[in-house]
Amino acid sequence: MAEQGEPTEWKKYSEYQIDTDPDQDDKATEIKLMSFARPHMRAFHFAWSGFFIAFFIWFAIAPLLSEIRDDLGITKKEVWTSSIVGVGGTIFMRFLLGPFCDKFGARILFMAVLCCASIPTACTGLVQTATGLAILRLFIGIAGGTFVMCQYWSSRMFTKEVVGTANALCGGWGNLGGGVTQLVMGSALFPLFKVIFDGDSEMAWRTVCIIPACLAFIHGICLYLYSDDAPKGNYSELKKHGNMPEVSAAASFRSGAINFNTWVLFLQYGCCFGVELTMNNAATLYFKDEFGQSTESAAAIASIFGWMNLFARGLGGYFSDMASARIGMRGRLWVQTILLAIEGALVLVFANSNTLAGAICIMIVFSAFVQAAEGSTYGIVPYVDPSNTGSVAGIVGAGGNSGAVGFGMGFRQLDYKQAFMIMGFTILGSSFLTILISLKGHSAMFWGKDDIVDEKKAGGVIAVPEQNEEDAADVNA
Repeated sequence: MAEQGEPTEWKKYSEYQIDTDPDQDDKATEIKLMSFARPHMRAFHFAWSGFFIAFFIWFAIAPLLSEIRDDLGITKKEVWTSSIVGVGGTIFMRFLLGPFCDKFGARILFMAVLCCASIPTACTGLVQTATGLAILRLFIGIAGGTFVMCQYWSSRMFTKEVVGTANALCGGWGNLGGGVTQLVMGSALFPLFKVIFDGDSEMAWRTVCIIPACLAFIHGICLYLYSDDAPKGNYSELKKHGNMPEVSAAASFRSGAINFNTWVLFLQYGCCFGVELTMNNAATLYFKDEFGQSTESAAAIASIFGWMNLFARGLGGYFSDMASARIGMRGRLWVQTILLAIEGALVLVFANSNTLAGAICIMIVFSAFVQAAEGSTYGIVPYVDPSNTGSVAGIVGAGGNSGAVGFGMGFRQLDYKQAFMIMGFTILGSSFLTILISLKGHSAMFWGKDDIVDEKKAGGVIAVPEQNEEDAADVNA
């Protein structure tokens, strides 16, 4: 209790409806999924639902690509060019949004991106050429940048003991939007709109995207109005009351970018989230072209890949937390390696599947390991540079989109089997990169030990950023 006359630290809420750790900036020590109380669980649910909506509009067009291809008379390469542009444009956004999260918090940026991305989504029906399709998907792709805010926000709200699980659940349930959009857009709304327009499939795909666009805009406004940046309040309030210094976005990005571990995780995330993005673009076309399925049927099958996010990414984060509780950081690194190695092996098996039933079964299992590896990656991210987690999360997240661009180029130029084989061997190679990860105060895979004192001080998760003398000069950058 503060002594008489001693100023007390300002915070928006005098008490919380969840257990917190005052030594870790009032972050929550538990996850109550059925609670929507502010600030922790409200932020948790807005983080995953906001990313879910963003993912939905990002890939709303994917199950309709075969129809668009036929109506516009464009080629396979032109379709894949639009898909590559759609995920490639997000790379810049993730680099940009990471350091700005450290400066402004996740809430404002989340709202801005959702509302902006909803506009080109609503304009899908105006596309007339392959170039127009690519430009449209470039602007819709900014929605993918919301992943950075999703992971930053959950890291800001939960302690090191549960942050892996929290990040994985938010990311996984958000990624679920990729599976739901395949099913809802391709197998529900598209057929419904065909009925509305008396069987006119072109009018159906040209109008159906208005629905997810409106949903995204409304969700962005609600997210901004009814949530908080941090356990103790919004960043603007914390700065106003002197509880948080001004943060340099440039200095934050520089700190995250010069850390070697950031780039190892960048490559590994490209080999899990990059695979998921590629499958979101490829799966419907693959099952339609290779197994003769209708658009509605292929979209339903493709949606299975995304539906695994319901639990798989969360399990990856959970296994990472459990392994850390037993053997420290070494446990997280081993979980990461094993999940990536199994994922790569399963992609090679999928590439050689010749029957529809076999391909579906293998896809389900390999999807689970893809998303579990995503969860384990972000079980490590908050430990790389705790005071600049936004920048690290942004750079690593951009790795996912970079991987999707690389794999997408393979699918654009090669047949499906060759492209999947290259993907599988690349993932296997990335699993060995974990050996190179060495985090300050933590053990590596084969050497070192965890510094318990430093870990507790750092909290293992993002703390309110503190400036050093070098960064102070960049405060307004």
